[in-house]
Amino acid sequence: MRALAAAYPDQILGAEYRDGDWAALLRDQWFYYAQGRLLPEELRDQAGDYDPQPFYNYIAELPPWHDPTSEESERYERSASTREANPPKRSQHFYDALWQAHTRAESYERLKTIFFLGRELLIHYAIMEEVTLVEVQIKKAAETDAEVRRWIEGLDTLSAWSWRTIADTESRSFHAYGIAIDLLPASTGGRAAYWLWTADYNPRWWAVPYEQRLHPPDAVIRAFESYGFVWGGKWTFYDTMHFEFRPEILLLSGLSIARY
Repeated sequence: MRALAAAYPDQILGAEYRDGDWAALLRDQWFYYAQGRLLPEELRDQAGDYDPQPFYNYIAELPPWHDPTSEESERYERSASTREANPPKRSQHFYDALWQAHTRAESYERLKTIFFLGRELLIHYAIMEEVTLVEVQIKKAAETDAEVRRWIEGLDTLSAWSWRTIADTESRSFHAYGIAIDLLPASTGGRAAYWLWTADYNPRWWAVPYEQRLHPPDAVIRAFESYGFVWGGKWTFYDTMHFEFRPEILLLSGLSIARY
């Protein structure tokens, strides 16, 4: 809860232990940790109706690749099966209130169109400066890094806002708030970009090594991370085209952010 307060100082007025749990004051409303559910006071007793929000350790660097052991493979397969049988359903109350986007119409009112690497993006107005600074850093890297220049030239699909849930879940996507960005080139070169797409033709999607996944250049990943975005390529359920604004995750993991 302290990480949330540090990540969003303009919206969250502080965090403290009250009524037997940690809570954060978001504008004029208290939200409680509630075993990771982030619930308003009147819903604290309904924590069991929801899955926890994904607070996790975000690694600074991908570890060296190794072929998954049989135990690891069993765990990944079991996780995917559990996800399919019981799609995660997380409470959207906190993030709806944080981004003031409880409905599709309300979310759409918060959007602004900006140009990012020469293409239009529809994003939440509150992260316009962060996205602009990411672009500045990527363009600066492109001046001396041919890999970054080729990546920019090869981009085809750039998307941000989309009012929807996360695929195969009952949880609201961060795209629904306009704080997540997907960057996909015209050609993937046969490389894996998204675990769910890969699972359609390769049941061992978790065993695809890094060199066969569609990774943006390191300089691009660092630019996004520098301004509070996490990269989906570091997730077990990888989504290598995906960046989302989650400064609380970076701060919780002890990583530095330029804006904080």
